Amino acid sequence: MLSIELIRNEPDYVSQALARRGEEASISEVLALDARLRQLIHEVDTLRARRNEVSRSIGRTGQKDPAVLEEMRQVGERISIQEREVKELEQQIGSLLLGLPNIPAEDVPQGMDEKDNLTVRTWGEPRQFDFTPLAHWHLGEHLGIIDFQRGVKLSGSRFYVLTGLGARLERALINWMLDLHTKEHGYTEVNPPAMVRREVMEGSGNLPKFSDNLYHDEEDDLWLIPTAEVPLTGLHREEVLSPGILPLYYASSTPCFRRERVAAGRDTRGIKRVHQFSKVELYKLVEPQFSEEELQNLVADVEEVCRQLGLAYRVLQLCTGELGFASAKSYDLEMWAPGCGEWLEVSSCSNCTDFQARRASIRYRPKEGDRPAYLHTLNGSGLALPRVIIAIIENYQQQDGSVVVPEILRPYMGCDLIPAR
Repeated sequence: MLSIELIRNEPDYVSQALARRGEEASISEVLALDARLRQLIHEVDTLRARRNEVSRSIGRTGQKDPAVLEEMRQVGERISIQEREVKELEQQIGSLLLGLPNIPAEDVPQGMDEKDNLTVRTWGEPRQFDFTPLAHWHLGEHLGIIDFQRGVKLSGSRFYVLTGLGARLERALINWMLDLHTKEHGYTEVNPPAMVRREVMEGSGNLPKFSDNLYHDEEDDLWLIPTAEVPLTGLHREEVLSPGILPLYYASSTPCFRRERVAAGRDTRGIKRVHQFSKVELYKLVEPQFSEEELQNLVADVEEVCRQLGLAYRVLQLCTGELGFASAKSYDLEMWAPGCGEWLEVSSCSNCTDFQARRASIRYRPKEGDRPAYLHTLNGSGLALPRVIIAIIENYQQQDGSVVVPEILRPYMGCDLIPAR
């Protein structure tokens, strides 16, 4: 959530920053409501002061002038009416603020779509084949590790079933990535619920804007998480963290649920874009002055996953128009998939500055006795499983249809080959 003080004091800056993202949302309504709110609060304070003054006078003199008592009755009614209006205005302003995205960092490249993203670096060379590599939807069926037909039978389109060594491959990836991040990168493993309350979704920035892309249990008003970022943001909701606690690093493996309505008709083959998938998420809560450094470290942690898998990848800095709703600065990591013939995003690492902390009311004390301040949050996939599985089986496929297991995963898989059937 953007600070109302920032909007109030620097409206031109905020408007220009939102325009950099391609946002048409106007802050004029926020400013008008805020001006009316401050006027009302001043009027209420003045009326309360008058009422307190009269009460003290009556207490000193014991005199109860009927005219004065009638005035106080009217003052009380006006205070009640205006207090209700104050509450309504606060709710209206809060609702408008929930709809405004984060402000891009100054060094984010200007642009409106993916062609304006900047390639920061690449690693490895895409494998060259002396045969025509198959796409994962062919490989998965031939190997008996991905069952698309039964996924559709169970749940409809954009669902699939991993079987045999396919299921073991996903489990191996999850266990290995969690071990890497917790044992070598300093993250604490967290296993949160896959359903959260509405206010938790609001805190992360998923509600109200993205309600159409979420699965919702209306009876209990619980929401299936689209990423572990949501419950990890809510973990310290409405808390003031003590001095010395930060930074906090969390790693979490959860199922993720997305309706993918915005992508209707796209990527309908295979497991690239589906309604349910597994993901290892990395999350940081840090002091504001360190968030840029922490973002670069987060990207480095994710890059190590790609390198240890031996898969060519590239790092892109997203332009202003490609930033996620809560993000001030983001980097995407993409792996090459030779069967699909495209780069697949396997992680997006973002610095959300104080945007989520304000929505979720997460603060910290820099030192004992200091006033609480909003911290910064960061998140990134470490990694998303379906696309990593795509990259592995398409890059490590052999001419006979088998797939070599990456060396780093063999202790977790218990084998070095997924054999052709």
